[in-house]
Amino acid sequence: MTSTGEFYRIQKLPPYVFAVINEMKAKARAAQRDVVDLGMGNPDGPTPEPIVKKLIEAVRNPRNHRYSVSRGIPRLRAEIVRRYRTKYGVELDSETEAIVTIGAKDALAHLLFAVIGPGDAVVSPNPAYPIHQYGVIMAEGHACMLPMPTPAEFLNRLEDLYNASRKPKMILISFPHNPTTHCVDIQFFRDIVGLAARHGTMIVHDFAYADLGFDGYEAPSILQVDGAKEIAVEIYSMSKSFNMAGWRVGFCVGNKKMIGALARIKSYLDYGVFQPIQIASIIALRDCAQDTDKIRAVYQKRRDLLITGLYRAGWPVEPPRATMFVWAPIPEKFRAKGSLEFSKLLMEKALVAVSPGIGFGPLGEGHVRFALIENQHRTRQATKAIQQFLKK
Repeated sequence: MTSTGEFYRIQKLPPYVFAVINEMKAKARAAQRDVVDLGMGNPDGPTPEPIVKKLIEAVRNPRNHRYSVSRGIPRLRAEIVRRYRTKYGVELDSETEAIVTIGAKDALAHLLFAVIGPGDAVVSPNPAYPIHQYGVIMAEGHACMLPMPTPAEFLNRLEDLYNASRKPKMILISFPHNPTTHCVDIQFFRDIVGLAARHGTMIVHDFAYADLGFDGYEAPSILQVDGAKEIAVEIYSMSKSFNMAGWRVGFCVGNKKMIGALARIKSYLDYGVFQPIQIASIIALRDCAQDTDKIRAVYQKRRDLLITGLYRAGWPVEPPRATMFVWAPIPEKFRAKGSLEFSKLLMEKALVAVSPGIGFGPLGEGHVRFALIENQHRTRQATKAIQQFLKK
């Protein structure tokens, strides 16, 4: 019998670093120990009630129990196009420049399969959300990771790459960024679009945290840049903006050639999102902007509480301007242990689960990522436990 280690694509994937912490967490909970889980970025809030009500109504209609449309029902695509027009001033064609996907991961993974060939270089910042690197590898591409201490430094390194070696087929970016929480302004997108256009490079922008900006920061869309639609697509997700992570609804919008390639490959693979979910998603986009404002406010309060608590514990961390994460350099006296061992220590001694930075790529080492997914009481509990651990 063939072992999984011999499978061609599986053997390209590294061990799942986060599984170590997940296993420790499961054992602690099995022993009735109270773990505060700030690891996985899994929204804990309920989906807004109007969305849930519409889902229930749509589920009761037998016509919605059949296969749907792989590209997404027309009314939902029209709604995402309307959102881009009103929020960003971007005009899109719902027939050729927008497609509904089974979450953002579906959009990204299948787009890579559709447009990347063996050995094609795809440049992305590192550290990065794992699918940004390993989605490229599974699609037979060459994942080219550039350090991103700041977005400006990433852009400088990208320019150097064009001058020094072969041109990448694609640039894969995500701002606000997971895990580093880096944010950019529209000028960054102008610069990167101009650079990519000069060299005929595609751009994919993962916009999962589009609506989670703090202290008045509003994240720009790359499609606001003149000429972006000639080379770029943007992936938008309902997961974080509307607490719909488990519903699995996302969109890919922009360049019609790339959208067409994604639509064609998906037509062989699926029949789209369950239709009642698509119908409920129309209500989310049309009527639930205030709910998104409330969700963002919750994350900002949790950010402030966590940052304050870590500071009191003797662990000063820069507050993020966006996302649902805090990216924290490991305290100096523990830095030599590395992010995985330090995360294991936090689990063992403080009963707080975090994500080790090494899980986001080699350049994530030296950091851990906190997810803002516990309520204020539990967040305080975590920072007090961390304070006691650091004092010892």
